[in-house]
Amino acid sequence: MIERIRRYAQPARWVLLAIAALSVTGFLVAQRQSADVTYGQSPPTAKLAEGSAGELSDATLPSVEDMRARVAADPIVRLPGAIAQWDEAAVRAAAGGRDVRIIVAPPGLSEDQQQEVREVDNADIRVMGTEVTGGLYQASSSLLGEWRAQFARDDVTAQLVALVHGIDDTEGPAPSTDGQWREPTAAELDPIVAALRSTGRYGNVSPTPDALRAAFGTDDALVAALPAQARDAAAPDYGPALARAFPDRPLVLMLGNWIEYHGPHESEFADIAAAGFYARFDERISTYAYPQDNILYAYLGWVADVRYSGVFDRPLPYRPFDPLRVALPALPWLFGLCVAGFLVLSATSLAPQRTRRGTAPAARLAALSSLAVEVSGLTGKGSDPDLTRAVKRLGGVRELLAGNAPDLALDLELDKAEQDLDRVGQAVGVPGYRPAEYLRGLLR
Repeated sequence: MIERIRRYAQPARWVLLAIAALSVTGFLVAQRQSADVTYGQSPPTAKLAEGSAGELSDATLPSVEDMRARVAADPIVRLPGAIAQWDEAAVRAAAGGRDVRIIVAPPGLSEDQQQEVREVDNADIRVMGTEVTGGLYQASSSLLGEWRAQFARDDVTAQLVALVHGIDDTEGPAPSTDGQWREPTAAELDPIVAALRSTGRYGNVSPTPDALRAAFGTDDALVAALPAQARDAAAPDYGPALARAFPDRPLVLMLGNWIEYHGPHESEFADIAAAGFYARFDERISTYAYPQDNILYAYLGWVADVRYSGVFDRPLPYRPFDPLRVALPALPWLFGLCVAGFLVLSATSLAPQRTRRGTAPAARLAALSSLAVEVSGLTGKGSDPDLTRAVKRLGGVRELLAGNAPDLALDLELDKAEQDLDRVGQAVGVPGYRPAEYLRGLLR
C-alpha cells in the first residue's frame, strides 16, 4: 500500500498544484466583478470629548481632610450638588448590620476633584454623580430597568445593593424596579402633547432636522425632554401615553439622562438602541454633568448607526442567483486544501524508506526509556504520576514491539509517553531533560 501511494504521489501532487493555481487565479480575477450594494454611509457617531461638551460642573469640594472627618462622623455624607438617591432600607438590609460609610459627590467633577474624593479612604463606597464604586469594585447596571431608574430618577439602589454584596462577598436579591412608574395625569400630559403638536419639541433641547433625519429617515420625529423624576414616589410613565397620542410618528423621550424611543418598529429597535447606547456611554453619563442636548445628539448618532445596519426593517434588495457568487467563497478553501495535499504528497514521495520495520520506534523506545531512568531520581510528588504513566506506556510499547505491531500503533503510544515525560521535564526544570532536547542528542 505504501509503495502504491509513493508511485502515484509524484503526478498527483502536480495535479493538485495546478488546481490550486487555477482556483486562486479565478478568485482574484472575479474580484473585479463584485459590486457593493448599500443604502449609504452612516454619518459619524457623535463624540463625547473630555472637557468640550459641557460635562464639567462648577461644583467645589471640601478638603480631603474635611471629607474624611465628615465620613468618620456620619455614615452617609452628601456633598453640595449631589444628585444620587436610593432606598436606604434596601441598602441597610443588604449591609446586614455592617457599618457601611458612603460619600456622595455631585456629577461633573474634574479628574483632580474625582481623585480627591477617591482619597477619602475611610469611605467604603463613593458615589460620584450616579457612578457607584468602592475599593476595587465598581457597580454597573446591565438591565434596562436599572439603567432607567439610574438615569431617569438618579436612583442608585440596585448599584449600592450589588456593591455591598460584592464587598462582603455575599449574594442577595436585586431590588425590584416594578411599581415605580404610573400613568401620567391629564395635567401632566396635556402641556407636552400641545407643544409636540405645535412645534414637535418639548423641553430644553434643540436637535437639528438633519440629525433627526439621519437617525430616523423622516422629518416628522418628535422630541420631548423632561428633568429627572423624583424617586420618593411613583413617577409618570410618559412614554406609552405619548406614543398613544402620536401612534405613527417616531418619538424620543428624555427623562433626565435617560432616553427611550417610541413609535414605528419600537418592538424590534428600542431595546437594542437603548442597551447599546448605555452599555457604551454608561460610565461617562453617570459621572459627568452633560447637558441633555449633548446626550441627545450622541443618542441620535448611535441610532443612525443602528438604522444603517438594517435593524430598522430595511430588507436587502432582490438579487438573482449567481453561480459565480456562490462558488467564489469556496475557492480559497479549495486552494488551501490543494496546497496542503501537495505538501503531504511531496513529503510522502520524498521521505526515505525504512530499511527495517520497527527500527525507528525501537530507537525512540530506547531513548525515552533512558530519559525516564535519568529523571526518576529528580521527580517529586507533583511529577511522579506523569513519570509512572510514562514508564507504564513504555512497557506497553515493548510488548507491542515484541508482537511485531504496526509502526503506527507504536508511534501513537510513544507520543503519549513523550508527552508524559515532557511534563516531567518541565517540573524538574532541567532543559536537557525535555524529550525534544534529549532525543535530539541521541537520535541523529
